[in-house]
Amino acid sequence: MLSTVPETQASMRDLFRRGLVIPAHPLALTEDRKLDERRQRALTRYYVEAGAGGLAVGVHTTQFALHGTGLLAPVLELAARTAGESGRDVLMVAGATGPTAQAVAEAELARSLGYHMVLLSPYRELDEEALVERARAVGEVLPVIGFYLQPAVGGKPLSRDFWTRLASIDSVVGIKVAPFDRYRTLDVLHGVVRAGRADEVALYTGNDDHILADLITAHRVVVDGREVEVEFVGGLLGQWAVWVRRAVELLEEATRARSGDDGAVRRLLSLDGHLTDANAAIFDSANGFHGCIPGIHEVLRRQGLLAGRWCLDPAEDLSPGQLAEIDRIWAAYPWLRDDDFVADGLDRWLS
Repeated sequence: MLSTVPETQASMRDLFRRGLVIPAHPLALTEDRKLDERRQRALTRYYVEAGAGGLAVGVHTTQFALHGTGLLAPVLELAARTAGESGRDVLMVAGATGPTAQAVAEAELARSLGYHMVLLSPYRELDEEALVERARAVGEVLPVIGFYLQPAVGGKPLSRDFWTRLASIDSVVGIKVAPFDRYRTLDVLHGVVRAGRADEVALYTGNDDHILADLITAHRVVVDGREVEVEFVGGLLGQWAVWVRRAVELLEEATRARSGDDGAVRRLLSLDGHLTDANAAIFDSANGFHGCIPGIHEVLRRQGLLAGRWCLDPAEDLSPGQLAEIDRIWAAYPWLRDDDFVADGLDRWLS
């Protein structure tokens, strides 16, 4: 139970509640689609040196197909070992998928490798009751971060009642809210407030189309005549798999904005559309997000962190017109990029 977890893990939960930049870690592959350990380590080193407070490994951006290839254990181990070499406290989050038995086994693997939490991906074949019980079972192994994943990339619509029941589980310490839908985002906020755990369940935006607006907004949720203020404290994002140094700076400014810095509020609101436009190109929103992961890989390839856009599925690549869109936003929003930071550290991270 949570009351008996080691002190180091409890301190990690405190860090998580304060708010972090948590990149969703991609999978570095060679041209023949084998794990490229050198570049996988380089990515981890980049994220840690850029100031990310945590890493999410084995999640959608790492490619869900990873869970059926035998690569899950070595990829989780490599990320944990590399982050551990930094000498910094880095919150390690492992993605868990599949039916209950599989999700529990993956959580046990993550725990054995020193991970602190599990991001529990939805599983379409289970109804809401079974999903709640699945979360309880995984929570017996490691603290759970719930995940509202948009249906276009494998999620399913979930009711407000589901989020109330999920947030009521003591082992649920956070929720990644990523339905890319304002109505469904509000369902999560209302569910957490209804569960009476708004002070205990940390909300992380995964709405890559609404990042800055999520992070600067103090949401006032009214439930049963009570008004409760809730906020997104950080981001666990595929978009934050790229340009991470800038992401850290943006979260710092968003924290100032929520604390009453009106100048920061105005600046971030003016930039919100730029980041959303860039995300549309990288995530391939025009084609139902088909090119999302290759889009992330393309950005990292341009910066020298990856050797190519290769995915586990040979058919998974950029959509027609997506490369031109990435060219456009690359030129339009240079302030979003951290090219100089990456160039300064690249040789060291690849060594």
